[in-house]
Amino acid sequence: MTGAYRHGRLQDPGCGTPAAGPRLRDPAAGPWLQDPAVAGILERLNAGEVVIGDGGFVFALEKRGYVKAGPWTPEAAYTHPEAVRQLHREFLRAGSNVMQTFTFYASDDKLENRGQSLQITGAQVNEAACDLAREVASEGDALVAGGVSQTPSYLSCKSETEVKAIFKKQLDVFMKKNVDFMIAEYFEHVEEAEWAVQVLKASGKPVAACMCIGPEGDMHGVSTGECAVRLVKAGAQIVGINCHFDPMTCVKAVKMMKDAVEKAGLKAHYMVQPLAFHTPDCNCQGFIDLPEFPFGLEPRILTRWDMHQFAREAYNVGIRFIGGCCGFEPYHIRAVAEELATERGILPAASEKHGMWGAGLEMHTKPWVRARARRDYWEQLHPASGRPLCPSMSSPEGWGVTKGHADLLQHKEATSTQEMKHVVDLQKKSRTS
Repeated sequence: MTGAYRHGRLQDPGCGTPAAGPRLRDPAAGPWLQDPAVAGILERLNAGEVVIGDGGFVFALEKRGYVKAGPWTPEAAYTHPEAVRQLHREFLRAGSNVMQTFTFYASDDKLENRGQSLQITGAQVNEAACDLAREVASEGDALVAGGVSQTPSYLSCKSETEVKAIFKKQLDVFMKKNVDFMIAEYFEHVEEAEWAVQVLKASGKPVAACMCIGPEGDMHGVSTGECAVRLVKAGAQIVGINCHFDPMTCVKAVKMMKDAVEKAGLKAHYMVQPLAFHTPDCNCQGFIDLPEFPFGLEPRILTRWDMHQFAREAYNVGIRFIGGCCGFEPYHIRAVAEELATERGILPAASEKHGMWGAGLEMHTKPWVRARARRDYWEQLHPASGRPLCPSMSSPEGWGVTKGHADLLQHKEATSTQEMKHVVDLQKKSRTS
């Protein structure tokens, strides 16, 4: 890599290797062997390293034809391992240090919810996902994180014992497969997240916990800061936010968590894995309340240059585990890795096909495109949507329904015609009010 450093950022790298500064990861170098003394997630964070997560597998694989929108379950890890393996590899090449098992919503109660009859057990999905994550992690400088998420059982007011038993079944697989650490993610209610952390910490492995909330707090009104304090007290060594909101909103929420944890006299590391969608118009429920969710969100996608800004802001507030959730593709993660290349001392392998700040456009045949091969052009650009009849923002649905409400009770049977009529009527009522 060649290039100059300005304001802490690598500028316009080429194809060589500088005497100092980030080095390009050689994709042909074979497995990257970590020093065992610094291999773990906590060891890396304690040493001040920036750890880069992966992206949004559920949305990415839905677009590729391997996940069904609605249930959002990860049976593709078992039925189409080649698709999951390839996405892991793309994120690894883009700079990810963590291969998170594709086990989002992989609990038995979710796999059997509302008419799903997959004939595949949660254990089969979880085992397959662990094997794929480990296979790809071993090809590079990556750890494997076993992940659990919120459950239909909690929304249906099942007991603490029943909900914890669901997490324990997933944990048993993660222990069998010897993942490196645990992530409890995508929790709207801190109570359920606490239960997940309490189960996962019994493994003796490091535990990270992420709420899918914003600055307004969880769905039962617990403040964002208090959520973090409770998660740390429950045993999480890493706390943060994932999903539901755009990067800057999530960074703001994690900053609130950090302030509250420090005020309480506690210690933790911090992580953020936000959406890759702009959500300035969201309420406390996040993007699932937007009328565009989930099939009309593309106009809201962040550019790679937006991701540079996000990565820098996250780093500046003290977040050292930085990744992505729904909407994040490998090029977004590459942008995060490139923005923090100086701090990390390395560029990802995928940067060999990407000139920083559009430097590769210098090779374009059209002169007006070559003129765009500079940082100030992309930093000052205000992208148009190309949709002259569309508004810049939407009006969220905002039904105010959460755990404990009759409309959130789940069941194995398919959603009935009567139930569909009920929710459509509620939608019409909500829009007219």
